[in-house]
Amino acid sequence: MSEKQEWKEKRVSLGSAIVVSAIFAVAGVVLGANWNNWFGKFAPYLGLGEVQQTSDMDWSSLNEVYNELEANYDGEIDKNEIIEGAKKGLVSALGDRYTAYMDAETAQDFEDDLHGNLGAGVGIEMGLRDGYVRVLRTLPDNPARRAGILAGDIFYKIDGEAVYNSSSEEIASKLRGEAGTEVTLSMVRDGEEKSFTLKRETLNNVSAYVEYSGSTAIVTLTRFDTDTGTMVQGFAKEFEGRGIEKVILDLRNNGGGYISAAQDLLSLWIDSDTVVVQKSKHHDDVKISSYSGKALLKNMKTVVLVNGSTASASEIVTGALQDYGKATVVGEMTFGKGVVQELINLSGGSLLKVTVASWYTPKGRTINGTGITPDIEVERSYEDINAMRDPQMDKAKKL
Repeated sequence: MSEKQEWKEKRVSLGSAIVVSAIFAVAGVVLGANWNNWFGKFAPYLGLGEVQQTSDMDWSSLNEVYNELEANYDGEIDKNEIIEGAKKGLVSALGDRYTAYMDAETAQDFEDDLHGNLGAGVGIEMGLRDGYVRVLRTLPDNPARRAGILAGDIFYKIDGEAVYNSSSEEIASKLRGEAGTEVTLSMVRDGEEKSFTLKRETLNNVSAYVEYSGSTAIVTLTRFDTDTGTMVQGFAKEFEGRGIEKVILDLRNNGGGYISAAQDLLSLWIDSDTVVVQKSKHHDDVKISSYSGKALLKNMKTVVLVNGSTASASEIVTGALQDYGKATVVGEMTFGKGVVQELINLSGGSLLKVTVASWYTPKGRTINGTGITPDIEVERSYEDINAMRDPQMDKAKKL
């Protein structure tokens, strides 16, 4: 039997695992949906004292579920795990892919990712494409590239554990570890399973860097961190002395970050004008404007590179520059994340990431679920990436 046939059969046999996962997910949703009543009644038994009721909803069915579990489950019940599962179920019952509850460990990993504190890993950028988390690119001189992992490879297993149905964040967390430790990846390429054993190394991941090609400055942003705008402002101050006539802003595979960082960046092109509008049922519309007097690049010829993993704050920047005619957008349709999340710190180091608003471009466009269409569409295939070809960048340089 060929490896390709084995992969197809494994996908079918994993259906039972999916059913089991679905059962636990439903249980979590039920527990979460009835969290308040159950927690209020059982908190004293968990050593948490009396809890004030904060909702007029009827949570009695949660109490019923727990009583039946306690009376009938043939195994040990970890009350802490029950509580964590109820919290996750409560949030997942909303059906919003961007609203999430994170326990203390996951929350710390999320914060590390947000600020580029990657620690040790294998040097892979990944994203959801065609229903699977795939490798978008491997970082130069890092374990994944040296081992032969390629763009387009699908994550199947990590250290023998199936991850094909996991999120990018969950997979990224499993790839991190102490420098020098090993991790085994099972990837699927062209229907065949391939195994790689890698040794983690310390990674350096700045949020922005600049390269020069003649009179063109190529500014690459990997995320929107708290210092990203300041870094690019520093680059811009050097452009005049270098005789720069064009800027290429590379936002490909940039999944976003802080809106304030997008605001800082846009202030280099747009002087004291609306760059994004937030709308929510909880408050009046909020217009966020660029700063005054910082538009060093307002007359600079600019090209923005985007692809299917350009999301969130990256799309805010792209949409505003496109609306004001400050840049030509080149590449592929962006991801389409037109909602805003707020991070709420909870007890015990846990974190709630909750969708609080939708955002619109200065001209009132909503891109949620649709993305931004480039002015000039240029595809870059996985084959191009693995062969180090970049037709999108080539096009940007010619404009």
